[in-house]
Amino acid sequence: MTLVVLAAGMASRYGSLKQIDPITETGEFIIDFSIYDAYRAGFEKVVFVIKRENYEIFKSTVGIRAERYLKVDYAFQEMDDVPEKYKYLISSRKKPWGTAHAVLAVRDIVKENFAVINADDFYGKEAFTALSSHLKTAQRSHYCMVGYILKNTLTENGSVSRGICTVDSKDMLISVNEKSRIYKTDVGAEYEEDGKRISISEDSVVSMNCWGFTPDVFSGIASGFEKFLASSPSDTSEYYLPFSVSEIKDSGNADIRVYRTDARWYGVTYKDDKDKVVNGLKEMISAGEYSVPLWK
Repeated sequence: MTLVVLAAGMASRYGSLKQIDPITETGEFIIDFSIYDAYRAGFEKVVFVIKRENYEIFKSTVGIRAERYLKVDYAFQEMDDVPEKYKYLISSRKKPWGTAHAVLAVRDIVKENFAVINADDFYGKEAFTALSSHLKTAQRSHYCMVGYILKNTLTENGSVSRGICTVDSKDMLISVNEKSRIYKTDVGAEYEEDGKRISISEDSVVSMNCWGFTPDVFSGIASGFEKFLASSPSDTSEYYLPFSVSEIKDSGNADIRVYRTDARWYGVTYKDDKDKVVNGLKEMISAGEYSVPLWK
């Protein structure tokens, strides 16, 4: 099994390359904990999707530690990785095409069942155990997702993007609706749409881009991405992975099992989030869930 780590984001809200910002006294990054948990769950390979210009720094920091335990490879999310007839859209583009496009960057590298996560999110051991259990036996087009509880994934420092999920009684995904501006409030949670604030249940199941796929997903994402390009997207529009997976499911070409977790999410969407991540991991280390340094 392979773990695909999406790490090509611009980190505009954070203000620096947050994926390799140390969060422990011994220099670990959030991404180290995810790789470590994946390794313990039976993953054998990791592929980092990064910007080409960040290759050397990733390889000399994260990569050099991970490659002692797993096979390591790199893929680059390139702005011009679009079908020839849509190359004209690149001239005014200033940001990546989104998380679904980032997954396509590994289509020539990954030929086996694989998981996808964000580099700057802490998912917890339970998530990787669920992904591993599913992917070890998953057949074509039977995907999975680890679903978190919205209230466990919010920050006090601004808005976040989350895929709001509808799940049936058999824990199968019915739909996922990406909301890009969700705020924590004194009484729960709200999302912003068309200039209005709308209440949303803080107990909603949400996608944190923690997915398990079989390799046939690449053709579905590629097809959806081409339709997205054909719609004449704006210079800032992105093709999100939850939306792409929903399209594949709605076409009848896949099903998605949801593994719910009550684990608390930790992430550094904003600079001020770092202290909360540091303190949360200190508590887990004190409780014996992790030891540091991780990579001995």
